[in-house]
Amino acid sequence: MQFGVIDHMDFGYASSIQTHYENRLRLLEVCDRAGFYGYHVTEHHCTPLGGCASPSVFLAAAAQRTKRLRLGTLVYALTTHHPVRLAEEIGMIDQMSGGRIDLGFGRGSVPMELEYFGVDPADARGIYDEALACVIQGLSTGEIDFDGQFFKINKAPVVQRPLQKPYPPIWYGVHSLESAERAARQRFHIVCNEPIEASAKYIARFKATWALEHGALPFPKIGISRSVFVARAEDEAWSVARRAHGEFQKSFRWLHTLHGKVPRLSGAEANFDELVSGGRGAVGTPRAVAAQLREHLTQTGANYCVMRMAFGDMSFAEMESSVGLFAGEIMPELAGL
Repeated sequence: MQFGVIDHMDFGYASSIQTHYENRLRLLEVCDRAGFYGYHVTEHHCTPLGGCASPSVFLAAAAQRTKRLRLGTLVYALTTHHPVRLAEEIGMIDQMSGGRIDLGFGRGSVPMELEYFGVDPADARGIYDEALACVIQGLSTGEIDFDGQFFKINKAPVVQRPLQKPYPPIWYGVHSLESAERAARQRFHIVCNEPIEASAKYIARFKATWALEHGALPFPKIGISRSVFVARAEDEAWSVARRAHGEFQKSFRWLHTLHGKVPRLSGAEANFDELVSGGRGAVGTPRAVAAQLREHLTQTGANYCVMRMAFGDMSFAEMESSVGLFAGEIMPELAGL
């Protein structure tokens, strides 16, 4: 079992943007020293949720502040990128990191964000499929030659080839049985951001499809995503998690509120208590969090746990303490699962 961090880098507090980014880079250094597998950032636009609106920019900085930690995206929103430029950026940061980049790609989960880019959300699936094919082609062959509905690219050289061959590992967010099958066929790593029952169902379908398609080939990373906060005292853990998650929710819902919409895929929970009771969070002392995550991991069949450990108005001291307790007391206990 391995562990990682997923981070929206949301602007959930009244501090300077410069300090916000510096604190996240310091947190990366903590995770690097603590032995986490990876640090995955999201991509959102035109919202306080989108502190990492340009994943490539942040990952380039992160590569210079870490040594072993893998750095990735969950996800690049392919509908907001031209594939030639994105392939070049990926090649650059993979080289700059010494081959430590992991790639997650998606369509973009918030329609309003796509509309700001002049993208019709109804076209997102088609744009995603074509852009993904272009990026993989460019990274693996050094050229993009594509004639599609949304992209027509005539033999564009990609000189900035990645260090990892043929290209960095690819991740996929699984939200249905169909997406589980699709990811297994393409040999992608996966992450499920669903409660235990749904995650177990999707992971079982992924494993079954993998066995049919790839036989005895070892499974890739099969992850579940959870919001986690650890403290020495139970009441302190709940107090910080509730407060910080409340601020995170404001950022998460900010663009939806602006447009009079309701979040479609997640974020419907009223508070952190509902997040935990709904099976998408863990909070408390090291003993309590270890017990909660053990249940989640064993019942879903996951082999990777990627956690939101920095969110809302959480201070750097709170993040650092939680991550330190997790690494020192929980990771060793759960590593053998």
